[in-house]
Amino acid sequence: MNIKKQFIDGNWILANNKETREIINPYNQEIIAIVTESDETDTQEAIKAARDAFDHGEWPNLTNIERGRVVRKIADLIERDAEELAKLETLDTGKTLEESRWDMEDIAEVFRYYADIGDKDGGEVIPSPIPNSVSRVVNEPVGVCAQITPWNYPLLQASWKLAPALVAGNTLIMKPSEITPLTTIKVFELMEEAGLPKGVANLVLGAGSTVGSELSKHMDVDLISFTGGVGTGRKIMQAATSNIKKVALELGGKNPNIIFKDADMDVAIDNALNAVFFHAGQVCSAGTRLIVEDTIHDDFIDALKKRVEKIVLGNGLDDQTEMGPLISKEHLEKVSTYVDNGVKEGATLLIGGTKPKDTALENGFFYLPTVLTDCTTDMAVVQDEGFGPVITVERFTTEDQAIKLANDSVYGLSGGVWTQDLAKAERCVNKMRMGTVWINDVNNYFPQAPWGGYKQSGFGRELGTTGLEEYQEQKHIFTNLKPEAMNWFGNK
Repeated sequence: MNIKKQFIDGNWILANNKETREIINPYNQEIIAIVTESDETDTQEAIKAARDAFDHGEWPNLTNIERGRVVRKIADLIERDAEELAKLETLDTGKTLEESRWDMEDIAEVFRYYADIGDKDGGEVIPSPIPNSVSRVVNEPVGVCAQITPWNYPLLQASWKLAPALVAGNTLIMKPSEITPLTTIKVFELMEEAGLPKGVANLVLGAGSTVGSELSKHMDVDLISFTGGVGTGRKIMQAATSNIKKVALELGGKNPNIIFKDADMDVAIDNALNAVFFHAGQVCSAGTRLIVEDTIHDDFIDALKKRVEKIVLGNGLDDQTEMGPLISKEHLEKVSTYVDNGVKEGATLLIGGTKPKDTALENGFFYLPTVLTDCTTDMAVVQDEGFGPVITVERFTTEDQAIKLANDSVYGLSGGVWTQDLAKAERCVNKMRMGTVWINDVNNYFPQAPWGGYKQSGFGRELGTTGLEEYQEQKHIFTNLKPEAMNWFGNK
């Protein structure tokens, strides 16, 4: 099996230490690839390449239109190879092929969106209070950007970082998750094909403890963008003080999904499933906290259970599969412990809570879709991000109580409200402390709208115009068209 290499300064090379890592299919634990394992020295070389490309290369000095053409070409190549990328993503992560295909469409659209708005990013002229002068603001690239992406949506999260950084004129070093790097490697091949100059985009393929740490603290990195866990986010913030680099963090969530008694029951139930069981719940915005009005609670949960019982687990490449495995043995054990502890805290296990008994699934990291009822906000299972196919159910009686429950979390990434009373929905969303709130929907996102969280879900925004602004610095340029001496000093 050929070793997949890192990409530094326009060259595909092995790590200096010659170490490698096996990439495992979570469906059956088969080895699907061997990749080079970068370390600090590789990371330093990648940073140097990005620094040289920014300080002395052509990319930052191209016009937005010229950079946009290259980024648009990347989108075209992703669209051309979408099926190959989707299958690779499914092998790497275990998610269903249908989900991966959706992702590829979204990824191409992200690159196109930023190419389009980059074309129109000409700064602005602002009124000057001084006669015979021109005052203008221009947007310039931040510089060398480090980008660290998670294992659950490897290429989608990469696109949210790559596209705006490139359009803005930055150079970059990307570190994908060491356990799901395959589609990111493929897209770097496509960026090379699109004509991206050498050194502009560099790829290192190591662990966070080595590569991520070096990226976070290195003095020649001007910005670091990270998507992942709170603990790692704290370490990155601390390391970034080395040179006061810009930091953007998306750190996950524990997201409430409020169901009022006047909601369309069938649609709300269907979307309560969608909110949690896509990609086996390994989604930062998963609506894992179901908060249901008392008067419909029992009927809602009974109907939900009947649907959960029918969910088909299996190989993500099988069209009949509705939910794939968890990402790894370690994560399976984490989710299992999370549920077991929830039951010890007093939650009632309604369904699931174990590995499936189907022998056809015994080699994969599968966990049954799980529902825990009788949950309260003082339980760790309600407060902690379990990142698995697990729904916790809480009750409420009043609108104010529903809002209080929803906000009772250290996280603030996303939430949902289900009701046919839009005035009530607006009252709720205005008080919910989250970066995105859906009314009668879940998990919808698109390139034009910003994405990010409140509280310990992080800071900064991806997507939308703010996603481009994260990778820019503003410069005010003042021109005096008729300079005159003031004769202030030494002329009396």
